[in-house]
Amino acid sequence: MFVKLLRIEACIGLAAAILAGCAVGPDYRRPAPVASQATPAAFTVDGVTWKSAEPAASLPRGDWWTVFGEADLNRLETLAATQNQQLAGEVAALTQARALVAEARSQYFPQLSVDPSYARQRTSFNAPTQGVSTKASYSYNLYTLPANLSWEIDLFGRIRRLTEGARARMSAAEDDVQSLALLVQSEVAQDYFTLRALDAEIGLLSDTAQSYRRSLDLTQNRRKGGIATDLDVSQAQTQLRTTEAQIPALRLQRAQLLHALAALCGQAPMTFDLTPSRSAEPGTHFAVPVRVPSELLERRPDIAGAERRVAAANADVGVAQAAFYPRLTVGGEAGLQSVNAGSLFDWPSRVWSLGPTVDLPLFTGGFNKAQLAAARAAYDAQVAEYRQTVLTAFQDVEDQLAAQELLEQQLQGESAALQSARQTLEIANNRYKAGLVTYLDVVTSESDELALERTVVQLEGERRVAAVGLIKALGGSWQ
Repeated sequence: MFVKLLRIEACIGLAAAILAGCAVGPDYRRPAPVASQATPAAFTVDGVTWKSAEPAASLPRGDWWTVFGEADLNRLETLAATQNQQLAGEVAALTQARALVAEARSQYFPQLSVDPSYARQRTSFNAPTQGVSTKASYSYNLYTLPANLSWEIDLFGRIRRLTEGARARMSAAEDDVQSLALLVQSEVAQDYFTLRALDAEIGLLSDTAQSYRRSLDLTQNRRKGGIATDLDVSQAQTQLRTTEAQIPALRLQRAQLLHALAALCGQAPMTFDLTPSRSAEPGTHFAVPVRVPSELLERRPDIAGAERRVAAANADVGVAQAAFYPRLTVGGEAGLQSVNAGSLFDWPSRVWSLGPTVDLPLFTGGFNKAQLAAARAAYDAQVAEYRQTVLTAFQDVEDQLAAQELLEQQLQGESAALQSARQTLEIANNRYKAGLVTYLDVVTSESDELALERTVVQLEGERRVAAVGLIKALGGSWQ
């Protein structure tokens, strides 16, 4: 009997293998990144070769933040990689996606279960037999120990499309992890450089306040000697107090950035701290390209993830189309059954059955048709999202490259203006000491110099933040 069962299963498996070649639904082809125009395979602009991007988020990025040479930043990035809770949640979602792939693949194989049962039963006294009452009832035990077999033969590729979609979603989940990791890394770096710019600005104001305090002391002494006036003293006091009053506002911004960094690094804000450093002051330079090849965009995990979701939506269309076709399931049961526990395991107590079941939809009230239309619409939506992601990526790169060039020009111009302001202040001090001008000219020159110094420090911080933005826009590096 069991030999016969094996022969029947072998025949069914052979038939399934022959029919497995047909899978309904469209085979996946990556859509063009831009629908309105055809993208050439490759083209050259200013000696740089560009080509159509093919998502490759798995390309290595490395520790891109080390290019800035900041030990504290390196430590924070390592901390965020291991402690950030958003990233931990995304990793858990990836684990779930991998499990769903295994769940989809499990449908390729026969499903076998054991369902033992016991029942105490009584038949009806008036149960019909050949149209008349039996006029008898019986009470008895029923012991059953069956093994149930169910196996769907994937004739039209429904299970293959389910597995294909699950694998595409798993790949998208992997890209989501990389995308969030890149986002967290860039946010840490940008917050860090903004904080360091505030450190430099606070240090500048503190140094300037000390200088103004010495100027006030000098002016008060000159007033005692009859050289300066009460107006000079009042102007020096106003200048000092105004400068000191600006420091708490900057310290508040620094505290808020510090708390943001703590959250990104998975730390409690009340115990998290960074020693102030003026590393963002002008003078430290790092190479930033003015042009980059478009294949770097292939490393953007958001593009790769969007493309994988298109593939998953395409597989869903195949699943919806498979619902119009028959589903062949082979079912079987083999086991033992007896009214007496003592004879349950005797050979005559064996029972078995084996046979196919065909589920052919004849009328569903438009349900399958509606599901197919919904799947196609979902595919079109994913294609549009993928194309928008590509366009946004190019926009990001262009914005960041423009920021690099224009911020550098602005920084050079402001630095030149600062040099002129310092010369102006020196001249104003000399003329004031000679009694040729009032102290107001000195105050004005000092205010102009301080404003330009703060602008230069702020621009240096913005330039670093923009450099991080360029690295993020390129998917993790410009190398």
